[in-house]
Amino acid sequence: MKHSSFFFKKKNKLKIFDICKKIKAINPTKDCNIDNIKDLNNANVDDISFFNSLKYLDVLKKSKAKFIITQEKNLKFIKNFCKPIVVENVFKAVAEITELFYPNSLNDNVDFNLISANKKKYKKIKFGKNVLLGKNVQIGNNSIIGHNTIIESNVVIGSNCNIGSNVIIKYSIIGNNVRILDGAIIGKKGFGFFPDENINLRYPHVGIVLIEDNVEIGSNNTIDRGSISNTVIGKNTFLDNQVHIAHNVSIGKNCVITAQVGFAGSSRLGNKVLIGGQAGISGHIKIGNNVNIGGGSGVIKNIPDNTRVMGYPAKELKKFLKENKDN
Repeated sequence: MKHSSFFFKKKNKLKIFDICKKIKAINPTKDCNIDNIKDLNNANVDDISFFNSLKYLDVLKKSKAKFIITQEKNLKFIKNFCKPIVVENVFKAVAEITELFYPNSLNDNVDFNLISANKKKYKKIKFGKNVLLGKNVQIGNNSIIGHNTIIESNVVIGSNCNIGSNVIIKYSIIGNNVRILDGAIIGKKGFGFFPDENINLRYPHVGIVLIEDNVEIGSNNTIDRGSISNTVIGKNTFLDNQVHIAHNVSIGKNCVITAQVGFAGSSRLGNKVLIGGQAGISGHIKIGNNVNIGGGSGVIKNIPDNTRVMGYPAKELKKFLKENKDN
């Protein structure tokens, strides 16, 4: 997981027997060391991963992960490609394993290492009043940081960036020439938990936010960091005001997202996607390249390349206009 070691302390290795004991799964026949827990795309041969939907079967077939957390109903589809570890609830098991590897991952406390910005240390940075920085913060030359902004420990910000006032940035790596407008909150933990009668079990978030070069983030945007993988905003993408981006969302290059659009977790956008105001994108949805989504639309299934859609549920634009021509 790229750059997560900047922010989260991980145990070196765990035994597969200990992992199975924690999640109450049947032990494999042979014990071995597991290096980390990762998603299917990023897992290596010494990592453990998870599979909870047949829509990711092609990804699993290409994954390097040897051990896969899954449910019994999926065994016939995946047993020839990995060593399945069967559990009742995949996401609960993943949360428990993540906490094993990252014991402090459920904490999202205030960074108490914050101090006032040292203008002598950052000679080529222009700071507003009451700017607070954590430990090991890196800021590139010719950047501007607005009043009352907080940048927590280990955050990296590139050159020629303009960060507005009342912004909070944590668990993030930001490229060059990025503009973040007033009131944005970037890198907070995602909204992940398992409802229970007595206490809701929270889901650890050990991913980060990666913002590439030449991006603009509008006022009062909220961008959650990833859970296992990262949340990514691609190069030259512009986000209007009051956009919410949930954990693990990946947005491609040269996209334009207008006001009050909401993305549920793990949705993926290609390049040159245009989305009108107040549209909603469901979780685990894949949207192709050169897609236009009309304002107020509700996207609940994948959209192929070069498509224009509108409505709820979102449908091909010509069909939507035909069905609503008398309204």
